[in-house]
Amino acid sequence: MGSTRNTDDSEAGGSIAAAVADERPDGDELPSEPTERLSWVRVAAIVAIVGLVAAGFAFAGKRLTADDELLDRSWSVPYVDVTLTPTYQFQNPQSNPARDIALAFVVADPDEPCDPSWGGAYSLDDAARDLELDRRITQLRAAGGDIMVSFGGQANSELAFVCTDDADLASAYRSVVERYDLHAIDLDIENADIADTPSIERRAQAVATVQAERAAAGDELDVWLTLPASRSGLTDDGVALVTATIDGGVDLTGVNLMTMNFGSADEPTSDMLAATKAALEAAVGQVADIYRGQGVALADSERWTKLGATPMIGQNDVIGEVFTLDDAKGLADFAMAKGLGRVSTWSLNRDAPCSASFADVMVLSNTCSSVAQEPLDFANVFTVLPGRAASLPQGDAVTVIDRPQVADDPATSPYPIWRPDAQYPGSYKVVRRGMVYEAKWYNQGAEPGSTTGNPWDSPWSLIGPVQPDDVPFAPTTLAPGTHPEWSPLPLYSRGEMVLFDGLPYEARWPNRGEPPSLLFPVGPDSAWEPIFTLRGEPTSP
Repeated sequence: MGSTRNTDDSEAGGSIAAAVADERPDGDELPSEPTERLSWVRVAAIVAIVGLVAAGFAFAGKRLTADDELLDRSWSVPYVDVTLTPTYQFQNPQSNPARDIALAFVVADPDEPCDPSWGGAYSLDDAARDLELDRRITQLRAAGGDIMVSFGGQANSELAFVCTDDADLASAYRSVVERYDLHAIDLDIENADIADTPSIERRAQAVATVQAERAAAGDELDVWLTLPASRSGLTDDGVALVTATIDGGVDLTGVNLMTMNFGSADEPTSDMLAATKAALEAAVGQVADIYRGQGVALADSERWTKLGATPMIGQNDVIGEVFTLDDAKGLADFAMAKGLGRVSTWSLNRDAPCSASFADVMVLSNTCSSVAQEPLDFANVFTVLPGRAASLPQGDAVTVIDRPQVADDPATSPYPIWRPDAQYPGSYKVVRRGMVYEAKWYNQGAEPGSTTGNPWDSPWSLIGPVQPDDVPFAPTTLAPGTHPEWSPLPLYSRGEMVLFDGLPYEARWPNRGEPPSLLFPVGPDSAWEPIFTLRGEPTSP
């Protein structure tokens, strides 16, 4: 099936569809850069330049054509829903072929409106402990990737909407930017927030303050606004919000359109690519008008770099609206041809086929697309876009990095040290050679980090490195007398409880002279069942 295309192969380096067709469907190899074809006009230009050099003229090193400049601008940065279960392992190149991702969403804590939280469920510290978020970000960056954090979203409360103290609001944004050392943030403004003038003004002032602080420290902070759109572009409220944000002092990197849910259940949009292009074509004029009102005249190519698109891959919220792989290839072609500043997708969590348990594949799911695809098909379409945010380190796509060969010490490890004789249930976390791993399934004797024929054959997922501020794991001991101290002399009956080295155990079967184990995890062949939990153990059997 061919892709829908916006330009012929002589424009913008040819069709993305051709590049995607050469990829391995399992995502094992990262896609290569698109190949540029030279037209006769370009050949003539090259000959002319060579002639000028031969004549002794200096060539300043500029690109040959405006099209070449556009090719470097389109930036692929898919979203990852941080709090969605199961946790998406974005730090793993087999799960994430993109270099950069947008982590969503930081919102106000339900009980403390000026405290940032992940999805209203995890404080920043909770996310580090329970979701391993900080460690996974460190691993992604070590492999050449980076993150953008998205504030807001459809659910919960965006910080500026509920935090009314200007200083506290700036502090909330600052704490997120500084904790994750961000080079870019995304402000996803929806629902009533989009027309709420007081919160719009508070947000602009707070973000401008943090942005200026970063600039003074020598660190750029890109700021994107993500807003609803229709085929006619931004809504009137959206235009007013963009204008107010710039008026409030924010150096706005661009406006990202949510190119999804265009129609209604009664009148769904049948051609999502056409609707997406129409929305972008309309919005590019709106953005130019906004900047013209600020006294800034944008060239045509500059207008497009100020614009982004985020489709909902596969089934949209509106039944009957489906963004297909062909639509994705067409949007990638369009982005390359125009020099679109950004393309995101909602979301990597959904970039997979639905399982056979879905009786109706057109049911909207948070963890699959509801269309026929291989895992990460949509990501692989957009990963070939060659651009990257100017504030981010420039480099190659995410790759697997070498594991450090270090000796592990329980006194410095946040989880138990891996042992070849231990039996590890799924979701158990261990430390091996300075790295934290999580078991995908029950296994024994499979060394974390060892080479397998295919990465997905390994029973271990790499989470990230042991960090200097990690707290060594230690089970909580009980006070003497809570249970009788274990002794080698009695015959213990099934169900009896003892303390051993301050830790409580329960007899699995009658036994005598068999001490409880202090090697974790305690295997099922031990006569004593631990009745305590360790950090890193699965929360359920």
